[in-house]
Amino acid sequence: MTKTALLVIDMQMDMAFRIAEGQPHTGPDVPGRIAELLQLFRETGRPVLHVHHSEAEPGSPFHPDMPGAAPMPCALPQFHEPVFRKTTSSAFPSTDLEAHLRANGIDRLVICGAVAAFCVNSTTRSASDLGFSVIVVEDAVLGFGLPDRAGGMIPPETVLAVTLSALDLDFARVLPTARIAEALQPA
Repeated sequence: MTKTALLVIDMQMDMAFRIAEGQPHTGPDVPGRIAELLQLFRETGRPVLHVHHSEAEPGSPFHPDMPGAAPMPCALPQFHEPVFRKTTSSAFPSTDLEAHLRANGIDRLVICGAVAAFCVNSTTRSASDLGFSVIVVEDAVLGFGLPDRAGGMIPPETVLAVTLSALDLDFARVLPTARIAEALQPA
């Protein structure tokens, strides 16, 4: 039988600060969707895991003492929910996430959070490579634009679409929040 956990990636205040500064992004409803997913998993007694980016450099917005490192209100961990502090893009190489999943019999992850082209992307690919089944929640993933090599900007919608399309082709199922409860039902 499949045991599924929700993995909330990098929903930290630095993301809210970027948005407040006017940085173009996708998913204005992402915080609400993540809150819905948390409620679903908590109400059904399924595991919820959090990943927070952490950097040792004192000036970094992700230094543990900086306001940007705090979790966003929509993604506050409850006291019994593990928080893995990563220093790499993927949540796996710099944490004991894999060992935790295996020790708890978790073989499927529902992934949401930030940022699509970086930590969500690399964590999803790593999870798949390690043999975990993965669902990425398309409307619960925050995306920002990227500078292109010619000095312009790739719009956040394009970055998100390409990232999710690549993940859906070979690494994960990509579904909206509205289909997650159905996807959690036994086959």
